[in-house]
Amino acid sequence: MAKQKIVLAYSGGLDTSIILKWLKETYDAEIIAFTADIGQKEELDGLEEKALATGASKVYIDDLRAEFAEDFIYPMFQAGAMYEGQYLLGTSIARPLIAKRMVEIARAEGATAIAHGATGKGNDQVRFELGVAGLAPDIDVIAPWRLEEFRNAFPGRAEMIAYAEAHGIPVTASAAKSYSMDRNLLHISYESGVLEDPWFDASAPESKDMYLLSVSPEDAPNEPEYLELEFEKGNCVALNGEKLSPLAAMEKLNELGGKHGIGRVDMVENRFVGMKSRGVYETPGGTILFTAHRKMESITMDREVMNLRDSLITRYSTLVYNGFWFAPERLALQALVTESQKNVTGTVRVKLYKGNVISAGVKSPVSLYNPDIATMEADPTQAYDQGDATGFIRLNALRLKVAAGVNQNNQ
Repeated sequence: MAKQKIVLAYSGGLDTSIILKWLKETYDAEIIAFTADIGQKEELDGLEEKALATGASKVYIDDLRAEFAEDFIYPMFQAGAMYEGQYLLGTSIARPLIAKRMVEIARAEGATAIAHGATGKGNDQVRFELGVAGLAPDIDVIAPWRLEEFRNAFPGRAEMIAYAEAHGIPVTASAAKSYSMDRNLLHISYESGVLEDPWFDASAPESKDMYLLSVSPEDAPNEPEYLELEFEKGNCVALNGEKLSPLAAMEKLNELGGKHGIGRVDMVENRFVGMKSRGVYETPGGTILFTAHRKMESITMDREVMNLRDSLITRYSTLVYNGFWFAPERLALQALVTESQKNVTGTVRVKLYKGNVISAGVKSPVSLYNPDIATMEADPTQAYDQGDATGFIRLNALRLKVAAGVNQNNQ
């Protein structure tokens, strides 16, 4: 009888290396290791060899960067998504893509389950498993950190390191790091360790070496740099006149944003499971794109359409953060977002300077801004009669006058 096959989301770190070996022994299963290349860079070096040496029967390392940029990052940015007013959802938006590919591999390999190394306290366990539920409800999910048997075997890092040494698992961990990190094309997140103290200053000089994508604003160039972003239907398609794919645009924006110290966020956020957590983020390219996109909308999007879309930003952002990317309500919201973006076309010029993205001009062939109507001088088009505002104000003031009269009579 053929062994059960389990597809494991594998990063090559201590946790997933231990989990790979533990799953193989505990379930007497064939473990297929999967790593999504979504922009981790050098973190991917040597992963295939490491997974095979740890006991994987097969390894997938799939380049999903283009799909990540085009089908996940860009649609999310069209929606203006930002969680709790600060977080551009870099980790959150990557998880449904990873779940999607794991399901595809499970189908191709005849696997009956997938597994992940997310802990029982975090958001990622929810994101992975809701993604699988939305795509393949028949596939089981194994979450070792939620199994008492696993937690009893590995109550801390010391036990995990000892297990790795005993089983010849090639891991480099020897002591607890002062923080953990997660990197992809959109951002890097840092959490745990010293960052669990919200009074700890992550912007202090002694923390400078933590950051990988950006210089500190204090160390950024003393001269500003101008950048022009061209948009078509809400998507950035060119930088400084050069046509670029979503992937190439994100890579270039990261380079420019990092150079100028743009996109650092330090926040305490509300996890889906109910606790607060402190996270530090670097999102250099995403911050430029988010700011420029909003500026492009300012002259091309109808006021009421913008009000409607903006009223849904919190809802949309929460859906992404909580792992409901494949839920019907997110898909419905995305259809509205796509419709809202059909005229978001034109060019935005921004100035990058010491951590800031400063507006420096916007133009569009479908601009709703009409200088002839908006001018404080005589309107040459005669499209607006200032006298019309009298009746407009009276009608809007009517209910206020009625309410004020009633209140005065009751005092």
